[in-house]
Amino acid sequence: MKRVHMKIKALMLALLVFSGTIQAPVQAVIARAEEPVKISYQAFNNPTAWSDKQADDSPYTAPEGTYMTGFQAELLNQPQNVTGGLTYQVEVGGTGWTEWTAGSVMAGRTEGDAPLTAFRARLTDGLSSLYDVCYTVQQNGAWTPWVRNDEGTAGQEGSGLKITGIRMTIVTKGAAIPGEKAAVQSIDPNRPMIALTFDDGPHAPVTNRILDSLEANGGRATFFMVGNRVTGKANKAAVARMAALGCEVANHTYEHKAITKLGAEGIKSQLARANDSIRLAGGVSPVLMRPPGGAKSDAAMKTVGSMGMSAVLWSIDTLDWKTKNKQKTIDAVIGHVKDGDIVLMHDLYGTTADAAEVIIPKLKEMGFQLVTVSELASYRGGIQPGKVYSRFRP
Repeated sequence: MKRVHMKIKALMLALLVFSGTIQAPVQAVIARAEEPVKISYQAFNNPTAWSDKQADDSPYTAPEGTYMTGFQAELLNQPQNVTGGLTYQVEVGGTGWTEWTAGSVMAGRTEGDAPLTAFRARLTDGLSSLYDVCYTVQQNGAWTPWVRNDEGTAGQEGSGLKITGIRMTIVTKGAAIPGEKAAVQSIDPNRPMIALTFDDGPHAPVTNRILDSLEANGGRATFFMVGNRVTGKANKAAVARMAALGCEVANHTYEHKAITKLGAEGIKSQLARANDSIRLAGGVSPVLMRPPGGAKSDAAMKTVGSMGMSAVLWSIDTLDWKTKNKQKTIDAVIGHVKDGDIVLMHDLYGTTADAAEVIIPKLKEMGFQLVTVSELASYRGGIQPGKVYSRFRP
């Protein structure tokens, strides 16, 4: 009898949709029951060519020495029976704003060297009542504040500054923008900084102890996570907590596979799947990756760079995974660490948490600021896709 009732309800809902009498709340339920709406986008860079298509919430940065002159995007998984679409417009240096352009159609140019200097986007009709399109651009070496729909402009309008990167995402109406950073304590660029990093997690019992110590001491760290370990309520909650505390979520592949043993498609799959898992748990898509075992090659890094990501190694290896000894892990850091170091640990072992609970307040006492890798890089020359970094000295 229960199955009969369910079939009757499904038939009634189908009739409502077919008749066009479906109301917005029901329409929203149907829309959200399907695959999440996402956006895919690509840029034309002067003087090169079109970039690969970028996944939702994936930051794209043009190759060094180039900049964007054209742009196009499309929606994926648009719900049936929901009207509307994606439109966008760009400001072209020396010319002004283009007309609003429909999704999947290019805005800007593929010929000439006039750069894109500002950007706007919006959803239309029924889609605009269910979702928001959010975006930021890279200009003059920095990312602009996030903009929701056409409530503002990404990029300095009329400035002539070239856009060298873009990041976009679709969120449900009124939801928080995943890429926005949590409010964190300010950084003094004149004081020494250290980036603590933790690999192979999350493992909630250990990860949360490290987060407790960071929170208590006003510090942040970067967590290079294995995508297939971002499962279960506790581990997912730990990832969400990282993001909320201003820590950096980062990618350590989906299955901890050596990228030097994979082809380009294999590397892309490992990184994309891990990014998806981390973003779904923490609301932020990683922009940094760490190759398992530190194994890298020129070919592998070219693929990493094509995804807008950079690789991060380390300057201090605590060998905590090998010794599983609290004091040896502490000694590997205290007395050896210098301004700009990147420290490698693993949030899988209780002994690592034991050591971190000593290291974190001790580094603070020594005058070091505990920052994320991206924060450290931003004050020490920046970071580029496809490049490998192990330290950021003054």
